[in-house]
Amino acid sequence: MHLRVICAIGVVLMATNVRAQQLPGKVPESVSFERNVVYGKGGDEELKLNVSRPKETKQPAPCIVVIHGGAWRAGNKDGHDNLTWLFAEHGYVSATIGYRFCPKHTFPAQVEDAKCAVRYLRANAEKYGIDPQRIGAIGFSAGAHLSLMLGVMGKDDGLEGTGGWQDQPSQVGAVVSYFGPTDFLADDIPEVSKPLLKDFVGGTPQDKPEANKQASPITYVTKGDAPILFFQGTRDPLVPHTQTYRMIESLTQAGVPARAEILVGANHGWGGRELQRTLARTLEFFDENLKSAAAAK
Repeated sequence: MHLRVICAIGVVLMATNVRAQQLPGKVPESVSFERNVVYGKGGDEELKLNVSRPKETKQPAPCIVVIHGGAWRAGNKDGHDNLTWLFAEHGYVSATIGYRFCPKHTFPAQVEDAKCAVRYLRANAEKYGIDPQRIGAIGFSAGAHLSLMLGVMGKDDGLEGTGGWQDQPSQVGAVVSYFGPTDFLADDIPEVSKPLLKDFVGGTPQDKPEANKQASPITYVTKGDAPILFFQGTRDPLVPHTQTYRMIESLTQAGVPARAEILVGANHGWGGRELQRTLARTLEFFDENLKSAAAAK
């Protein structure tokens, strides 16, 4: 089992860094890029993000938060610098965020950190040229899970933490999930993923059912949540596509706008033309929900 878990983490890390050949290889001339900005504190740890923004903007821009994967225990925010450059080239401010890792820090530390990052960006909206009413999130694997939590959780749902900027809301207005888990209590979790989830939540669904419920995005779905776009492969060994089906059913019942693209035969991540296509759809989705006249109201 130990070897299987190590292999699973390797798959996650390979999948969740967007392939560099699809994106800018260096900071574009039109983009201002700042690394390792401290956005808050998680316990005694400084939390940092990298932020990209267009050098020339006439008005506050929408913002996209990028959250890396790695089974909540690994990965690096720097692996998505190139994605923030792409978003900045398309008129967005974009930040890729770091967060605390399990098993040293179990749930809800990672959720608290993601929420703190959104609050920081809202509190510093004028500094970065952000429209605080138009913030979205995108994530990969565990980062997709955290992005989903940002889209469905309001302040009254809790898990805000004490990292800073408590006067600001943490919910975002649009989410893109690349192969993110949605329901930790479901019976479709693969055996290889169960130890990863256990380390994240701090116990199995049998040991800690309430914590696993609290850690599941599906728990918080209510009318008025952020629109969500899902990308999910049918041959994902870590996150079954039935997790997306389950979340879509809950969103449908709540009347939340959502789209799901099921990639038949795709694994836990993809590259090449398929990645180019899904990134194009990602931009279209954010444009519709963060840049359009309706989104600006």
